[in-house]
Amino acid sequence: MPAPLTLIETPSNPPKEADVVVIGGGIVGVFTAYFLTQRGLKTVLLEKGRIGAEQSSRNWGWCRQQNRDARELPISTKSLDLWERFVAETGEDIGFRRCGLLYLSNNEAEIEGWARWRDFAKTAGVTTHMLSAAEAAEKGKATGRSWKGGVFSPTDGIADPSKAAPAVARAVMKLGGTVIQNCAARGVETEGGRLSAVVTERGTIRTKIAILSGGAWASSFCRQLGIRFPQASIRSSIVAVSGAEGIPPALHTKDISVTARSNGDYTLSISGRARVDLTPQQLRFLPQFLPMFLKRWQLLSPGGLEGMKGGHETVSRWRLDRPTPMEHMRILDPKPDQGTLRLIHQRALELLPALKSTKITGTWAGYIDSTPDGVPGIGELESLPGFILAAGFSGHGFGIGPGAGHLIADIATGAEPIVDPRPYHPSRFNASAWGKVAEF
Repeated sequence: MPAPLTLIETPSNPPKEADVVVIGGGIVGVFTAYFLTQRGLKTVLLEKGRIGAEQSSRNWGWCRQQNRDARELPISTKSLDLWERFVAETGEDIGFRRCGLLYLSNNEAEIEGWARWRDFAKTAGVTTHMLSAAEAAEKGKATGRSWKGGVFSPTDGIADPSKAAPAVARAVMKLGGTVIQNCAARGVETEGGRLSAVVTERGTIRTKIAILSGGAWASSFCRQLGIRFPQASIRSSIVAVSGAEGIPPALHTKDISVTARSNGDYTLSISGRARVDLTPQQLRFLPQFLPMFLKRWQLLSPGGLEGMKGGHETVSRWRLDRPTPMEHMRILDPKPDQGTLRLIHQRALELLPALKSTKITGTWAGYIDSTPDGVPGIGELESLPGFILAAGFSGHGFGIGPGAGHLIADIATGAEPIVDPRPYHPSRFNASAWGKVAEF
């Protein structure tokens, strides 16, 4: 694991039956299992590798409302409250704090866009402060630069990706739920046209409900069930450096973004900059992703063979009685792009002089899985009753993980949903994404 991650111990073998099986132990999967277990359901959480080892430990750690697409703002607001509630209920240390997020810019069009979002956010009861040039210079004094303006969202915050998913998984087990690592789900069984079991590499679990929170693996898993789920992944690179004084805990500019970790380090990245590693799955869904790629082409560059090596975007079929690609690649661990790493570090040192005294403590990459419109697919599929999809979080999954987990638990139990689930339902992928790609 090049990215820091808390390792936890779990049982080796799954039970023979469960009320609900959650497939995938990233942040969305663990929070789904947490809320289901809280409600008294016999819940099994399956993870093919380590809890939180893929993108859930490789992201920035931002928990934000600021600049969210209108479809995601309600679940973002709920998630911030649920992050706090989880800490209060469990006493677990996940590094969560509402430190506020600081955005700085010298681009008037960008500042005007933030102002428009501020006006929209007011209608949803969200507080965000536009900064004058003087206020931006004061808030961003660590840069030693002047700025035309900025925005500060005081109720937003950060959590620690190295701690969060494992901590929630521990809480699941304390509540009586079952967490199994290094155990891949290979597929499902049906009876009478609805889901009746989940088949794993270590046996079959009888259940009436299965939830797929498989991250970048979700589409290839769905393909085994005859379900078409358009999904594409991009490879994003991150640099970690040792701590320095006076740097904001969460800072974004167009050139570089900086986030504090609870161990004192900072992670550095360039927002949106990523490599597109061509795979058979990407070719398959290319027509649906044209609106997304055309909107964000300036930040995306052609990649290499990392996606083919990972096996997560295969279009092949696998058998339930033989090892699957997920067992050959327990943890997706793509190589970071060296040119991007150099650029990230260079830009960070130029922006924040205090970082010149720091050392690089780590570099890593991760696959960010996206849908054609940049909004996750969450909902039970009509073609397979009992099967609930929760994937395609498009780089936003960590921050909205608690709200998504709560919503998925609501859907699974028939409870009043925490937010309106209709904007997320996968049935929308039957239509074109033109004009619907998320702004932020």
